[in-house]
Amino acid sequence: MVEGSARRQPRQPRPLLWRRLQRLLKKLIDYLGAGFLLVLTLPLWVIVALAVRWTSPGPALFRQERLGKNQHPFIMYKFRSMVHRAPEEPHRAYIAQLLADEPTPDDDTQRRQGLYKLDADPRITPIGNFLRQSSLDELPQLLNVLRGEASLVGPRPVLAYEVEHYTAEMLERFEVEPGITGLWQVSGRSSLSYRQMVALDVDYVRRWSLLLDVKILVATVGVVLWGRGRAR
Repeated sequence: MVEGSARRQPRQPRPLLWRRLQRLLKKLIDYLGAGFLLVLTLPLWVIVALAVRWTSPGPALFRQERLGKNQHPFIMYKFRSMVHRAPEEPHRAYIAQLLADEPTPDDDTQRRQGLYKLDADPRITPIGNFLRQSSLDELPQLLNVLRGEASLVGPRPVLAYEVEHYTAEMLERFEVEPGITGLWQVSGRSSLSYRQMVALDVDYVRRWSLLLDVKILVATVGVVLWGRGRAR
């Protein structure tokens, strides 16, 4: 050994390895959590399915192609809150308008209307508004989590025609699996503009951690039960 040579330094923890470990833990939490919630809420599935079928003709479950991680398409499941085979043109035109002519954050009209003013459109079934406001329509997405297509927490799964208007920065939201709940849902939800929603999704991707997921899950309980919650 050469005299005066530097001593071997202790190995420093590898951030990349730690991040991969967190991702594995996130997957484990997703599978265990989704399985537990599915069993726990199974009676609600039966009640909601019967209510949907009783109040409007058509299937209880709504299936729609959405874009997941790396823009990979998958079939998302929800309880149907609109009339069967409702046309998508109104929503497609609405999204194009939001992204082409976005009101400023200081616009009073935007703050009053929020993101989903289409919730009041005639396509909504008699029970549809209640399912959306209570988030009960989201329950079948637990199946997507168990299939590995989605996560309990992540960006909102979007439609392909929404991406047609995205900037390069907005596409960062596709670096992770979409989620049943996310940062935008507990940070204002429908009171936010579309661009604000996407910005929150990108912010989530950039500073993701297991701790942030836990904060969002806890805040989601407050949003669902009391209509409030925040994770920052």
